[in-house]
Amino acid sequence: MTTSNYKKVFKQLDAKPIKKAKFIKFNQPKERSCGIALRKCRRCGRMKGHIKKYGLNVCRQCFREIAQELGFKKYS
Repeated sequence: MTTSNYKKVFKQLDAKPIKKAKFIKFNQPKERSCGIALRKCRRCGRMKGHIKKYGLNVCRQCFREIAQELGFKKYS
C-alpha cells in the first residue's frame, strides 16, 4: 500500500475512531533503516543507479550531466 492510498482511507474512517486507530497501527508505512528506499538522488529523486561514493548521492544519469562540473575527467 502506498502512502497516498494510506491517507485516502482516513476520510471513510473518521466516523469510526476505534477502527481508524487499528487501521493506522497495522497499515502505516514503516520507518526504513536500510535498503533502496533510503538512497535517493539529490537532484531528481531516482532510487536506482545511485552513486554514493565520495558523498555524491546522485544517480548515474545525473552524474553524467554534472561530472565535468565536479572535476571528473572522461577517459576514452
